[in-house]
Amino acid sequence: MPKNEARLNRVNEELKKELSQVLNYELKNPNVTGMISVTKVKITPDFKYAKVYVSILNSKNLKKTIEGLQESSGFIRSRLAKTVNLRITPELIFEIDDSMEYGAKIDSILKELNVNKDNNEEK
Repeated sequence: MPKNEARLNRVNEELKKELSQVLNYELKNPNVTGMISVTKVKITPDFKYAKVYVSILNSKNLKKTIEGLQESSGFIRSRLAKTVNLRITPELIFEIDDSMEYGAKIDSILKELNVNKDNNEEK
């Protein structure tokens, strides 16, 4: 693993931890509803941008929540700048991480296949 890649991974993890704190305890945007979990952060090698993958549960409106997060990115960046010691605080790009839903869908398909298999074996 190259030296720079190890640093990027450390920064990604630190940003993930701090973003979780800000989103869950400090953000007061009324458009942001539901429980938000930061699942992954991927920062560019020049540290100018960071893609933040979030999983949102029990949201009233998923689209409005993502828009609310994007609108609040300036506030979130300022909070990050105070806690994470980086020369450049990255611009945040929020994206929905649908891996949980995808995993649940695969799980239900596998269960259905097992039920069909069991029914065929009984005949």
